[in-house]
Amino acid sequence: MSGFIDKVFKRTTTAGLTGRKLRAAVTITATLGFSLFGYDQGLMAGLISAEQFNWEFPATKDNSVIQGAVTASYELGCFFGAIFALLRGDTLGRKPIIFIGATIIVLGTIISVTPFRPHWPLGQFVVGRVITGIGNGMNTATIPVWQSEMSKPENRGKLVNLEGAVVAFGTLIAYWLDFGLSYVNTSVSWRFPVAFQIFFALWVIFGILQLPESPRWLISKDRKPEAYEVLAALNDTTPDDDAIVAEASVIVDAVRRNAKVQAGFKDLFTGGKTAHFQRMLIGSSTQFFQQFTGCNAAIYYSTLLFYETVFNHSQYRLSMILGGVFATIYALATLPSFFLIDTLGRRNLFLIGAIGQGISFIISFACLIKPTEQNAKGAAVGIYLFIVFFAFTILPLPWIYPPEINPLRTRTTASAVSTCTNWLTNFAVVMFTPPFIAASGWGCYLYFAIMNFLFVPIIFFFYPETAGRSLEEIDIIFAKAYVEKRQPWRVAATLPKLSLQEVEDEAKNLGLYEDDFEKDNFETKEDISDGTVSNTNGVFEKPENV
Repeated sequence: MSGFIDKVFKRTTTAGLTGRKLRAAVTITATLGFSLFGYDQGLMAGLISAEQFNWEFPATKDNSVIQGAVTASYELGCFFGAIFALLRGDTLGRKPIIFIGATIIVLGTIISVTPFRPHWPLGQFVVGRVITGIGNGMNTATIPVWQSEMSKPENRGKLVNLEGAVVAFGTLIAYWLDFGLSYVNTSVSWRFPVAFQIFFALWVIFGILQLPESPRWLISKDRKPEAYEVLAALNDTTPDDDAIVAEASVIVDAVRRNAKVQAGFKDLFTGGKTAHFQRMLIGSSTQFFQQFTGCNAAIYYSTLLFYETVFNHSQYRLSMILGGVFATIYALATLPSFFLIDTLGRRNLFLIGAIGQGISFIISFACLIKPTEQNAKGAAVGIYLFIVFFAFTILPLPWIYPPEINPLRTRTTASAVSTCTNWLTNFAVVMFTPPFIAASGWGCYLYFAIMNFLFVPIIFFFYPETAGRSLEEIDIIFAKAYVEKRQPWRVAATLPKLSLQEVEDEAKNLGLYEDDFEKDNFETKEDISDGTVSNTNGVFEKPENV
């Protein structure tokens, strides 16, 4: 089987590119994959209540439960796709998983775009969305790993923010395409936006076939000559270059140690100085609250929110325009995060985001208690303010914080739990939002405002600051919190930044790495969760700056 896969997917192909050009091609392919994720988030916003869509699928007309189920079926597929990638990704490799995921997206899109009455059209459409979701779940779980392992260490943090920005850009494309085609009085008005997903998927397929496999994956499969070849191409040099040999040896060492430190799910439920369970809960809670503070209720259904709550089932075309403006603001508001995540820190941005989002929804809720034309404008302002706060705070943070907060031993399994939490809560929110809007009107804004304000004390009392800390310093923060009976956030606030020697001394004093297993963990020179190679400043890598 592996021989057949290797024949289909040439692991060292570079399309004749080297150095910066090769890395740029990797980035473009990866961002197109994440644009597709964002595109599908915005796709249904302008379709679910559209006249032509409701004619083709009459069960969706004025039926909020069916609307939620049709939209959320995609998230269900994403969940299973992510699980498949987590279970089989290391066996097949990054290239095959991304190729298979993009191909499945094409297949699912074809199924979604070809239903006709009276031949069970809604069932076919939902099946297509589930299949599309499976492909997208595979890709969103794999593309960041592949891109990270192909990039220079100093650029990896920026790529996390870039992925968030292109998700928002994909949403923008979907909203305005839905609006433009709303003037077409045929089924093209919904078939073309659905079919347009193929454009992104085909580019991903073409790109991944022309680009190499992750050198870290190749080394993990004892295919060192191929790994040397890929590393040489990425650095625009030769495989026997001293820098390539040194980089490869670091990866070899990290892969060896990775085999030692892999932990099962039972290890997630341990406490003590390592605080595995506490740290897993903190990381997963970021994904939970990202969804239940209202982001995808707004992103997936902003047109519906404007139409049903702001304009009281009137002015659908204007609702679509406001939805397009919403998506545009969303894309632009991601830009400040590139500059603020390290200057303000993770903890402060979490607090700013939750408080700002809560206040934004309070504005919308208060304006809609007494519906007037003037109050409707205020409600729209609240929705726009929400997406501004979300875009530069709680959009990127749940993807950055869990890998920083979890220790090396449980980082892979804890990340799997975090990913599953994201898709399951995403499914729940997207599923219940339409009936919630239909039943409560302004009540949905009050609910999400309360959830945001509930998030604030959890951030304040349980989330330690990780910006600028080495991964080993974070281990020490939790160990000191356990030994001194203090909250980790207090320890982080009072503990000065430690030098490498101070980190080692603190670890010994706390008895944090008493056995050989933990000592190997402590001395690992690479962030083995994403293939980060150590820099020349020492063996203790800082979490990537974003």
